[in-house]
Amino acid sequence: MLTRLLVIIGVLVVLDTYLFFGLRSVFAKNKFQVSVLVGYAILAVVSYIGFYIMIQYFQERALNATLSRNLWIGVAFSFIIFKLLFFVFLVFDDVIRVVNYLFQLVSKMMGYTPATDFNERRKFIIKLGLGVASIPFASMLYGITKGKYNYKVKKLVLNFPNLPKAFHGFKLVQISDIHSGSFDSVSDVQKGVDLINEQNADVVFFTGDLVNGDSREVLPFIDTFKSIQPKVYSILGNHDYSDYNRWDSDEAKKENADLMDVYHKEMNFELLKNEHIKIKKGTDEITVLGVENWGKGFKQKGDLDKALQGVENDAFKILLSHDPTHWDLKTIPHKTHIDLTLAGHTHGMQFGIDIPGFKWSPAKFRYARWSGLYKEAKQYLYVNKGFGFLGFPGRVGMWPEITVIELQNT
Repeated sequence: MLTRLLVIIGVLVVLDTYLFFGLRSVFAKNKFQVSVLVGYAILAVVSYIGFYIMIQYFQERALNATLSRNLWIGVAFSFIIFKLLFFVFLVFDDVIRVVNYLFQLVSKMMGYTPATDFNERRKFIIKLGLGVASIPFASMLYGITKGKYNYKVKKLVLNFPNLPKAFHGFKLVQISDIHSGSFDSVSDVQKGVDLINEQNADVVFFTGDLVNGDSREVLPFIDTFKSIQPKVYSILGNHDYSDYNRWDSDEAKKENADLMDVYHKEMNFELLKNEHIKIKKGTDEITVLGVENWGKGFKQKGDLDKALQGVENDAFKILLSHDPTHWDLKTIPHKTHIDLTLAGHTHGMQFGIDIPGFKWSPAKFRYARWSGLYKEAKQYLYVNKGFGFLGFPGRVGMWPEITVIELQNT
């Protein structure tokens, strides 16, 4: 661990030294040189402290984040992205510098003085690099201060010819990936819950990852999530099995896993583990299936066959399944038609662009279905971008999401 830490610090110091001298050269004889260099040095120190705090956070097995800790870690992450982008431009500048030197040398050997000098162009390239690198840096600073609680309500209407008539206009809310151990503000989380209640939904579905790795992370937020007014049905995500923490014994891990059930009950969340329930309106009903986590490359405890036991083939079915890869690999190939599947897990990578007509995130390189609505063989999948955050303590472009789906039969 110590060796790895020293290697990382060594790489960062070398990178910062390279970038520092690059800045000094481009701002030579500029009145802002001292301010720029001092500012860079301060940010470098802040980022080192942030990485140290992050390492301490994991070593201490802290249950819940704090605002100051998230800010330190967030700035460290943001500044790394800035440095990597600026590094690309500086390397490009050095390549041009070598080309310029060789060009000048060959020209003098051939007995003439070239009219072209790349110095001004080099300065322009580095200043352009500063500008390009500053855009994600500023965006990430917003993401760690405001963006992580910038809840957005996504509304859509889905038509199903087999939807029981009594459920025409039935409104459901989906939330996913709470990751309560990452939160640093109970009041900001409450604002998200208030927004859920404002939707006046008939039911709320939570599609997993209540915590990061320890069930006790949710303790400061039990009353907050208990205040969700419609009935809440929930499932487990890959982080809810206590697998990502180091436990002193198998008994301690099992005890923590058992607490997950206890805390769901305290919040009035009805947890479905490879089972189903029926929601009735008059003589009509729909079936809600909840499977445990099943994901490509992750824990695979989900059992769709078990959840379907006793369910009529022609019943209208909504499936709660945390990982969207389950839909492609298990749900679509299944002999039983599932009308609507609700998933999460991807977070939209917490970074990207989601505007009308265009959607992009690095998540697309890992998941074929990473955000929004998908349809195959008259079966729908909706992937929610998540209510919370994990790792990077913020969100940029991929804002925390509250999904509202109205079911219609037209």
